Amino acid sequence: MPTDPTTEPLRFAYWVPNVSGGLVTSTIEQRTDWSYDYNLKLARLAEQAGFEYALSQVRYTASYGAEFQHESTSFSLALLLGTERLKLIAAVHPGLWHPAVLAKWVATADHLSKGRVAVNVVSGWFADEFRQLGEPWLEHDERYRRTAEFITALKRIWTEDEANLAGDFYRIRDFSLKPKPLSWPGRPHPEIFQGGNSSAARRNGGQLSDWYFSNGKDFDGVREQLTDLAKHAAAVGRADGPRFGLNGFVIVRDTEKEAKEQLREIIANAHVEAVEGFGSAVKQAGQSTGDKKGMWADSSFEDLVQYNDGFRTQLIGTPEQVATRIVEYRKIGVDLILAGFLHYHEEVERFGRDVLPIVRELEVAAGLDPSALPDPVPGRQRAPQRRPPSHHGQV
Repeated sequence: MPTDPTTEPLRFAYWVPNVSGGLVTSTIEQRTDWSYDYNLKLARLAEQAGFEYALSQVRYTASYGAEFQHESTSFSLALLLGTERLKLIAAVHPGLWHPAVLAKWVATADHLSKGRVAVNVVSGWFADEFRQLGEPWLEHDERYRRTAEFITALKRIWTEDEANLAGDFYRIRDFSLKPKPLSWPGRPHPEIFQGGNSSAARRNGGQLSDWYFSNGKDFDGVREQLTDLAKHAAAVGRADGPRFGLNGFVIVRDTEKEAKEQLREIIANAHVEAVEGFGSAVKQAGQSTGDKKGMWADSSFEDLVQYNDGFRTQLIGTPEQVATRIVEYRKIGVDLILAGFLHYHEEVERFGRDVLPIVRELEVAAGLDPSALPDPVPGRQRAPQRRPPSHHGQV
C-alpha cells in the first residue's frame, strides 16, 4: 500500500537526459545535452538541490527525436561514481537482459556506490528495438508476465543463498551470487521500480515492485491507480508497498502567465512527425490490452509532446503554485515526483532553491518532518536539517 503521507516527506527524482532530443519532442530550444560531462554536472547540481534519485532512460536505437543514446546501466554507474548521495535508477528491459546477469551487475554497482543503485524494469513499448535485435516481441500481457518472473528472479538471487526459479521465461537452478548487494533494515535488496498503467502493470506493481511509476496524471487519475495497486497488494497479503512515483514536467516561472506561455510555445513547436510516430508506436501497446488501460492509451497529441504525459500532472506556474500542487499530490499518496525540465542545469538549480523550500514548509505545516528521510548511506552521519526560509508573499 502507499506510504502514509503523515510518516515521511516526498522524494524527488529527475529524468537523466542520456538520450539526445531533450524531454519534449519539440523544436523549441532546450538547454540540455546527452553527454557525460553535462550529465555529471547535472547530477552534482541535483543532489545539492535536494533530489534523491535520478532515472537513466533506456533506448537502444534511434527513434522519435532520440537520435543518440547512452546505455543506461553503464551511464548510471558513471554518475554514481561521480556523486556522493544521489541514487541512480537504471532502466532495463527483460528480454534483452537475463535477470542473473543484471543481478550480478547490480551487486557490483551497489558495492562501488555504497548502496545507491536501483533498477527500473521496463516491460517494453518499442517493438522495433526487439525485432531489429532478433528478439521476439511478445503480446502485451505476456511481456508483463515475463517482467513478473524477471523481478522474482532478481529478488531471489539477491536474497537467497541458492536461488531457484522454474518459470515459463526463466529457469534458474541453485544459483549463488557472491557478493550479494548491500542490505540493511528497510532495504533487503536494491530498490526495484516498475511502471505502466495497464491492469497487468498494476498487478506486478502491487504484488512485486518496491516502487510503481505512473505516467503523468491528475488527482483523480492518481487516486484510481492507488486504489487498484492497494487491491493487488492486499490480494497477496502484502503490507509494505509499492510506493508511488508520479511523472511530471516542471515549468517554474516568475508568473503563471509566463509558465503557461512556455507550455504553449513547447506544444506550438512540436516536432509533428516525431510525436505522431511515437504516438502510433505506443498507443498500440496500450490499446492492445483488454481493458484499454495501457500507458498512453488515452493520450492526446499535446500529452505526447512530453513522452510520458508529463504535462498532465500540471506542475506549471510560480514556485508557490507548483509547490502547493506537489504537496496536494503527496497528501493523496504520491511518494515521489519524477521531474523533467526544459533547461536542466538552470531549472534543477532553481527548483532546489525556489520550490523545494516551500514544499518542505508545507510538509511541516501538514505534520511532516524532512528529517524523517532515511539516510541513503547507512552509518553516515546526516547533516543537520535547516529550516527553509519563508517564501510567503513572494513570486
